[in-house]
Amino acid sequence: MKTEILGVLIDAVTKRQALERLLEFLEGDKNRLLFTPNPEFVLEAQKDREFMEILNKGDLVVPDGIGIVIASRITGANIKSRVTGCDLILSLFGEIKNTRHTVYLFGGKPGVAELAKANMENKYPGLKIAGFSDGYYDKQRERAVIREIQELKPDVLLVFNNFPKQEKWIYHNRNRLPVKITAGLGGSVDVMAGTLKRAPVAFRKVGLEWLWRLIRQPNRIKRMYKLPLFLIKAISAGFQGYANVTKP
Repeated sequence: MKTEILGVLIDAVTKRQALERLLEFLEGDKNRLLFTPNPEFVLEAQKDREFMEILNKGDLVVPDGIGIVIASRITGANIKSRVTGCDLILSLFGEIKNTRHTVYLFGGKPGVAELAKANMENKYPGLKIAGFSDGYYDKQRERAVIREIQELKPDVLLVFNNFPKQEKWIYHNRNRLPVKITAGLGGSVDVMAGTLKRAPVAFRKVGLEWLWRLIRQPNRIKRMYKLPLFLIKAISAGFQGYANVTKP
């Protein structure tokens, strides 16, 4: 089932349920799109209708942000827990290691995707990362990356870029990519590479990863105002009847 938060349809799934969906996608023959919206995504979608339409066409759209869960509870919707894109994909890695399935990493600063490949293959022995490319490209380089993906035919393509750029790239190139899952994961490549340390598990379990990031990166304070703004908008929409539970 999906929950509508300010016009964005989000799957009300647990991490285990989301993982099972991804494993089902791997057995299919279509390019399924995984999006991971947080409150900033939803606010951006209010201004960018194309972005909202793309999010709503995702095959699996998980609530990657404690603000989404809070808004869901306030408005009476049914999202029970946060499902971060990074955690979900790492769980997928654990499931597909020592199988035929392969992965391609696309994005991040020069050298980071290569480091992420080495780190993930070390952490998940038997994981097959077929290729990688950084996220700095012009039209010619973009064509070369797409050709490489077409040649390698990975099962899972992970795109690491800023939103909504990565979602638009994924959507507009979906029919050119011979993969089974394409996911937009933003800065998760830095986590995979080990160049960015995630919040301790205790912070993550209670939904305070944002506080850990703020402590480590005080310059993020300018982005923090978006969470209360998002909640105010979600509450207002809830009173007007726009936060509804719908069937897929």
